[in-house]
Amino acid sequence: MREAEIWRLLAANLLCALSIVLAAVVPAVFLDGFSVLGSHLTWLCICSVCVATLNIILHLVLKPNQSPKRRSFAHKISRFLKCCIYFFMSCILFHAIIVLYGAPLIESVTETFLFAVLLSTFTTLQCLCLLGPNIQAWIRVFSKNGAMSIWESSLQITSMCSILGAWFGAFPIPLDWDRPWQVWPISCSLGATFGYMAGLIIAPLWIHWNRKQLTYKSR
Repeated sequence: MREAEIWRLLAANLLCALSIVLAAVVPAVFLDGFSVLGSHLTWLCICSVCVATLNIILHLVLKPNQSPKRRSFAHKISRFLKCCIYFFMSCILFHAIIVLYGAPLIESVTETFLFAVLLSTFTTLQCLCLLGPNIQAWIRVFSKNGAMSIWESSLQITSMCSILGAWFGAFPIPLDWDRPWQVWPISCSLGATFGYMAGLIIAPLWIHWNRKQLTYKSR
């Protein structure tokens, strides 16, 4: 395993983490009264857009999973449209799962959906960028020993950390602390964000420490 590839992964992940920090700091310069807690829905939109845009740009620049086959323009358009549909379906699916786990069904629909968009950005969008709209490849990557590259290993770690962060973020909501950040879905979205950022840092470090044991084989 080449050290240069691990450094590329680390640099890309740090840029993604930096985009989240900037999404929390920069808007305050242009929007009066902006804060992550006080303008949480606005922050959810800005954070999702920033992370999504940077992920797409990094994928186009680094090309971690470039296919040797040359694709036609029509194929690229079809692939792009499929990715858009898959992302929207992911948002709907996450929204349904979140409601099943106790989120309000009628009230706070906007809050729940934007939280679902954030989760989809942290998980599904990465899959679409790296693997494309290929469900079989997604199943392979998230199966045991299914990763075929360090990028796919990083995808596993960041996705799981994001979902676990969102799950742990729900714990303080029912507690009678009467804190502003306990309002739905602030703690869950912050938990998912911190989990995603932790995954971005943990992934290249874990891969570096276990590089001798990691032997990726083509399937």
